[in-house]
Amino acid sequence: MEQMLEHFFGWFGMPSIGLPAVFISSFVSATLLPIGSEPILFGYITVNPHLYWIAILVATIGNTLGGMFDWWLGLLAQNKLQSLKGPQNGRVKAWLERHGPKVLLLSWLPGLGDPLCLAAGWLRLAWGPCLIYMFFGKLLRYLTMTWLLTLVPSSFWHQLGHWLHLI
Repeated sequence: MEQMLEHFFGWFGMPSIGLPAVFISSFVSATLLPIGSEPILFGYITVNPHLYWIAILVATIGNTLGGMFDWWLGLLAQNKLQSLKGPQNGRVKAWLERHGPKVLLLSWLPGLGDPLCLAAGWLRLAWGPCLIYMFFGKLLRYLTMTWLLTLVPSSFWHQLGHWLHLI
């Protein structure tokens, strides 16, 4: 398993050890770039199971800060482009304004979370509550995803490593 993970990290040019890789991947995956951080987090936890909670916390903080970066971009765009309309769908805007920062509990959802963070900034939702709700939503995401990945039999990961090695 460790050999497969070293090959995986080498293939992407990522360091094979260290929490900085977990932080950077989780931060970048929270932006509009279509990159997932779960493989790197799961790989790190597999190699360093004694750092499970620290890795989860580092990934959550990185992903939350990336989401807040999106929030800031939405705020910046709203300030620069005040003459333009915000979110085009009036029902979506009303829904976001009605539920407020609590909506950011869903900021972990693929394809929906990043635009939610941008919209929260665009609508000038208070950054403190946005940060808190985003943090807990992303924490639940990482806890759920790593738990689900641990349910996959190790034989699957070995077979996957074999196929990746052939590439």
